[in-house]
Amino acid sequence: MSAMPRRIPHTIALILGLAATLLIAQYAAPGQAGAADGTKLRDGTGLYPRALRLEHSGAANGRVLASVVTFEGNNGLGAIYESTDDGGSFTQVGTVADPDAAGGQGLCCATLYELPRQVGGLRAGTLLWAASVGQDEADRRMALRVFTSTDTGRSWSYLSTIATAPNDKGLWEPEFSIDASGALVAHYSDETDPAHSQKLVAARTTDGVDWTGHHDTVASTLASDRPGMAVVRKLPNGTFFMSYEICAAAGQYVCVVHYRTSADGWNWGDPAHLGFRPETADGKYFKHAPNLAWGPEPGNPDGRLYLVGQVLHNADDSRAAGSGRTVWTNSDNGNGAWQEIAAPVAVESQTVDYCPNYSSALLPSADGGRLLEIATDYEGPVCKPYYATGATAQ
Repeated sequence: MSAMPRRIPHTIALILGLAATLLIAQYAAPGQAGAADGTKLRDGTGLYPRALRLEHSGAANGRVLASVVTFEGNNGLGAIYESTDDGGSFTQVGTVADPDAAGGQGLCCATLYELPRQVGGLRAGTLLWAASVGQDEADRRMALRVFTSTDTGRSWSYLSTIATAPNDKGLWEPEFSIDASGALVAHYSDETDPAHSQKLVAARTTDGVDWTGHHDTVASTLASDRPGMAVVRKLPNGTFFMSYEICAAAGQYVCVVHYRTSADGWNWGDPAHLGFRPETADGKYFKHAPNLAWGPEPGNPDGRLYLVGQVLHNADDSRAAGSGRTVWTNSDNGNGAWQEIAAPVAVESQTVDYCPNYSSALLPSADGGRLLEIATDYEGPVCKPYYATGATAQ
């Protein structure tokens, strides 16, 4: 993963150990610890939240589905939740149980996606869930494995593997999009290239089974740089917008959030071009674990982008007062200054590790007037997911 290998634990003891070792040096003194102010999605571990609104599933359209990574004993699981009141309440409806994540083998950073169109034999509305597995195996050969559901998340079956590591380094953070040709694209973070501490890679498939064309999308000429955590959204004008972080060895912009664009969702230009840093008019910027969403905006055919990061910084690199409590919006396809709105979930803990406000899920309402957020925070030693909805016009 991007700042350093953040291995998602499968026991509480491992969670505590990692929480101590993963602190970034500049935040060595932890701030306030305590639960976020939203509603708990589950009363137990729930990491790396994702959320979507069904749009291609017939009578189920409009339902909101969410997923988190959790653990039962030594088994890594994907917990699937459903809301029939647009994020007002959630009920667990399914579980993804990958045998390769059982028995302490490890599970990390899962994603959830609804196919907007048919891909091979997979009809529109098919749900995809993918994650990094195998990071805790003795002879580590991590893989990015894909599961499908055709019953709105109730049951899941293995489909294919996007990539398998050729060595003991990591493959992390899969995310999906559909490119301009109609192929399903997987974006992920790759540590397996000896020339790069980490880079961003894309692969695609026309049938959901055979993944081809693995190529770098962001790969710095500085070997120590670590681009990671890519999220891609297609904008109404046809442009594909990718957010990600770039962690570096040192400096003000360690793990700062970046973006770049593509005309077709497959070709992203020179991988050595590291992209652009989104900022507010007064120079604020996000660091660590970004996530991205697009939603409609009344009167604006381009709609609105939403961006969140783990920590919000002022232009002088001090932590901003609204850190953990702020989401950004942009109504010009990501161009120019971004605007601040209050995050629906206020995250209290200021520790910087795999939990507080880490890759928080954002889901705008169908009319663009509301924003659902699912964010994680500590309650005691346990990292739990919290959700809430807030207004987008503030």
